[in-house]
Amino acid sequence: MDTQAPATILIEPFRPEHVGQVVRLIVGIQQNEFNLPITAKDQPDLQDIPEFYQVKNGNFWVALQESRVVGTIALLDIGNRTGALRKMFVNARCRGKETGTAKKLLDALLAWAARKEFTAIYLGTTPKFLAAHAFYERNGFQEVAKSDLPSAFPIMKVDTKFYAYKVNTRQHKEESCRSSM
Repeated sequence: MDTQAPATILIEPFRPEHVGQVVRLIVGIQQNEFNLPITAKDQPDLQDIPEFYQVKNGNFWVALQESRVVGTIALLDIGNRTGALRKMFVNARCRGKETGTAKKLLDALLAWAARKEFTAIYLGTTPKFLAAHAFYERNGFQEVAKSDLPSAFPIMKVDTKFYAYKVNTRQHKEESCRSSM
């Protein structure tokens, strides 16, 4: 076996035993890469992920490399068959096309949204996340004005750029039948 090959990335729903690794990953990226003045205490959703995200038709996924959490993504059900994409973070060593971690996380979320018959997914981001902007745009998200967001969309203080994705339930249902998720 080639020891240089990256370990396989698996996507699975969040379980309580992931919480410590999830918090360290997210807060570490926020503070160390983007110099955001934010702590775990500033993010109560991270203190109770199942009660915040894994309710109604929402969910929270982790990307695992071996048993280590290397990525996260969440879908918050905001009602009216719409959702908010939240907590999209990937460890720097697992970014890019080689592992496809971000794409795998996003594909899991979009397939779930289609199965749950969401019609649209919205997200907010900061001007600093330039690579994220390009990633979302490559994957079918379109920039929208803040005024175009649903009233239930949770706007974060740091978010000034917003995107929307129209869910194609038929396409994702067909893809989910072919995948093992």
